[in-house]
Amino acid sequence: MWSFNIKDFVSAFIVLFAIIDVTGSLPIFLDLTNKHKKFSPSKASFFSFLILLAFFFVGEGVLRLFNVDVMSFAVAGSLVLFVIGCEMTFGVEIFKMDNPSGSVTMVPIIFPLLAGPGAFTALLSLKAEYSSLVIISALFLNMLIVYFVLAKIDRVERLFGAGGVYVLRKFFGIILLAIAVKLFTSNITFLLGK
Repeated sequence: MWSFNIKDFVSAFIVLFAIIDVTGSLPIFLDLTNKHKKFSPSKASFFSFLILLAFFFVGEGVLRLFNVDVMSFAVAGSLVLFVIGCEMTFGVEIFKMDNPSGSVTMVPIIFPLLAGPGAFTALLSLKAEYSSLVIISALFLNMLIVYFVLAKIDRVERLFGAGGVYVLRKFFGIILLAIAVKLFTSNITFLLGK
């Protein structure tokens, strides 16, 4: 449960990076900045980490209440990851995001952009494949990147440019599709073999 494997860490990191998609959300962050909306990079990354960590530990218990095991959730989760990967790769909008007024740190930055349904699904799906230490470490590193991107939003925009953000989104979309297929096949094979 608490073993660490660098290859697993890289895989878990890439899945979470693709799902949290802080680079893909750059246009939204920049739009909020241009509209003079204030947000706290430290609060956004810290509270996102806490929410996702809490779900990582409590989510399985919640599933047990509904008599669902992690592998079944991983199969369902892989389908959600597949749809998100399609959205990123093909530029279609499947998951709509409403922007209610109020604190932009909590809504929409923390939820649903950083700690949204996709990240919840990914965490429990990954739990069926990797150790807890690997997933928590990958999540922590992702939140450090989130903090850096939000704190240095102008520099990040200049670094990547519009074309760079576009390419990154497509690249991680394809990787996410491949990981979703792997998650699906490995877990459905086990469930069918029961």
